[in-house]
Amino acid sequence: LRDFLLVYNRMTELCFRHCVCNLNYRLLTGEEESCLDSCAARLVRANHRLMGAYVGLVPALLQRRAAEHGTAAGPSGLPASPDSAPGPA
Repeated sequence: LRDFLLVYNRMTELCFRHCVCNLNYRLLTGEEESCLDSCAARLVRANHRLMGAYVGLVPALLQRRAAEHGTAAGPSGLPASPDSAPGPA
């Protein structure tokens, strides 16, 4: 949630600084509004592409990290716990 809010705040600030030129009016002009829509859409698309790439790379990174540490990775990508083995205790 924190990361999402940081990205949202950065996007808002970047688009506002880029698009809003005149602070003398309470409402946005049509040009400012369309600029903000375009700017936000561009950044959202870029964020989706980055997240897609991240989601695609994470399993490989977790497997490589597990192999380096010599542990078997569980289904969640985290090392399997030693007491999760089936059988009598």
